[in-house]
Formats: sequence, structure tokens, C-alpha cells
Amino acid sequence: MAKKAAKSNSDKRYWLLKTESESYSIDDLANEKKQTTFWSGVRNYQARNFMRDDMKVGDEAFFYHSNASPPAIVGTATIVKEGYPDHTSWDKKDHHYDEKSTPDAPRWFMVDVQLTEMFEEPLGRDQLTGVAALADMELMRKGSRLSVQPVTKNEWDAVLKLAKRSKKRK
Repeated sequence: MAKKAAKSNSDKRYWLLKTESESYSIDDLANEKKQTTFWSGVRNYQARNFMRDDMKVGDEAFFYHSNASPPAIVGTATIVKEGYPDHTSWDKKDHHYDEKSTPDAPRWFMVDVQLTEMFEEPLGRDQLTGVAALADMELMRKGSRLSVQPVTKNEWDAVLKLAKRSKKRK
């Protein structure tokens, strides 16, 4: 049996994961055992498809606080487990319960993420606006509400460069 080829850096994909900081913040992730958690509760089909079909172990993601003041990218995480059924959709006591999703016919999926870095300073949308490399970033589109978004390598690099610049200003 042939071994599966190791994932090359060119296969790595980048993402942005939105969360409301009062529900689950980057500090909550930092306090988890092994700084790892499952990314559950996504109830949008396009975002679900990204997690179920496209996110792979080793992919990286920005951690974005969406209902913060200001909304901001606050750090990074790595995908450590590929898409699998979201068990919170079967729990009648969970606010993500969906009566149409069952263990035999799961409707929703999740991935596991592990904290990689907490930015010293959050990168608010105002800091991202006007950066040429981010002009086409999904996050910057007016009305964009997708909770799981693809990010290009150029966008990833531009945001990390801004985060490092913010760190140097202290």
C-alpha cells in the first residue's frame, strides 16, 4: 500500500475564524488544556462546507473577535483535526441544537484548532482598511458575515506583518 504524501507548504491553506468574544475568546482558548478546542456551532452551509471539505491538519487561521470594540484579529491558530460531525447539534440543551441533524445524518461539522499565537495588540478593522494587500480580503467586504472565511497567502502574510509592526511599536 502506498503511503500518502506529506502535505507540502504549497498545499497549506489559510482561514479566518470569527467568534464573539463574550461567547468564546482567544483568552478562553489560551486557558484550554493543550490550548486546543473544537470549533463548533457554525450554522452556515458555506462555512460548514469549508470546515467539512477544505480545512486540513496544518492549515492556519486567524482568530477574529467579531463583536468586540473594535472588531479585531487577535491571534492565530492551527487546524489540528479535520472536519467531523458537530455533536452540539444533537444536544437538546445546547443553543446550537438542530433537530434535523442526527448522528446518523449529521448536518453540521467542526474542526479542532490549537492556539498558535496571541497578538500583543489586536488588529482592528481600521488598521486593516487601506492596506493594498487586503483590498480583496473577504473580511473587508461590506456586509461580509461569513464566520469561516478563506484567506490568501498574501493576505495572511500582510496581516502577520501588521501584527509584527504593532508589536515593535510598544
